[in-house]
Amino acid sequence: MPEWRPRPLRRRGSKPEPVTRQDAAPEHSMDPRARDERPLADRPLIDTAIYRDGVRISTPVSLGETYRQLPGADGTMAWIGLYRPAEEELLAAAEEFDLHKLAVEDAIVAHQRPKIERYGDTLFVVLRAATYLDDVEEVSFGELHLFIGPNFVLTVRHGQAPDLSVVRRRMEADPELLRRGPEAVLYAVLDHVVDGYAPVIAGLQNDIDEIETEVFGADPHVSRRIYELSREVIEFQRATRPLLGILRSLEAGFEKYEIDEELQRYLRDVADHATTVAERVDGFRQMLDNILTVNATLVTQAQNEEMKRMTEASYAQNEEIKRISSWAAILFAPTLIGTVYGMNFDIIPELHWSLGYPFALVLMMAVCLGLYTIFKRRNWL
Repeated sequence: MPEWRPRPLRRRGSKPEPVTRQDAAPEHSMDPRARDERPLADRPLIDTAIYRDGVRISTPVSLGETYRQLPGADGTMAWIGLYRPAEEELLAAAEEFDLHKLAVEDAIVAHQRPKIERYGDTLFVVLRAATYLDDVEEVSFGELHLFIGPNFVLTVRHGQAPDLSVVRRRMEADPELLRRGPEAVLYAVLDHVVDGYAPVIAGLQNDIDEIETEVFGADPHVSRRIYELSREVIEFQRATRPLLGILRSLEAGFEKYEIDEELQRYLRDVADHATTVAERVDGFRQMLDNILTVNATLVTQAQNEEMKRMTEASYAQNEEIKRISSWAAILFAPTLIGTVYGMNFDIIPELHWSLGYPFALVLMMAVCLGLYTIFKRRNWL
């Protein structure tokens, strides 16, 4: 009897498994259904299968057929996958499987926070998957809603991620795990979502390393990048942090709902991985806060250095202006005296004095010397 083990975290840069099932079909694959005139319950589904003791025994093509083929015997369950379904399709599923209207409303509206709620014997779980886009260095988020009943699993995806066809192939390859029922599917999906966070962690770590280099390299655009990356980390934190509460809630219900002991081990392993991811994300946010503080400090220091340089330049300029002004004043004094004595007037004091010319020269020198002394004492020269 093969033992199922949680899949190791996929490294950043590794290629995902090829998608072959209809569960990962693009959105436009549902367009023809909007024009389908058949009853909602009889319209084709994205992907559905009925399993007995972990083995696929039927692949119904519609919701109604799935419900009709699903026997009440133990060991049999249906796994239905929907991709961005229309409101009437979810309402049809709710009618077939007696889903609570509040949970259905959340699945229709989407944009929900990760959470877990129980409505009678049906669990409603909301998860947010994440994918790191290397080409644009951004994190893309997808939303997944799961309805877990006694003999069925209904998944509703509102984004490309996560690729549940990978989970389905993995489960079908391990009948021993799949025969444990809908709870096993839930744990496999949780494990797949948490494993998908590993490349995101690696990508964000690489982005932070690049930002640190840009900060100390005085890149003028680094502040904007820090802000944008902080928004992604906060969004990632909102996707991962509530997951710990979901796992704790599941673990708390083990005894009450008599969950298989082996599944309990799987859940604890997923919880360990989720805790590691949450801690890394918390660390990223703290690192970005610190980087933003350091960047602000460096920017302030650069501004202070620039202000200091400008102040020193202004001071030097003022010193030069004072020197020029001082010499201009010194040179202006003899020019003024010489101008007065150079006028062609007879009635000027000392004009006909024999010592008038030496007196004018002495007066010029005295004024210049006096101005020089004054300016020198004031450190203008």
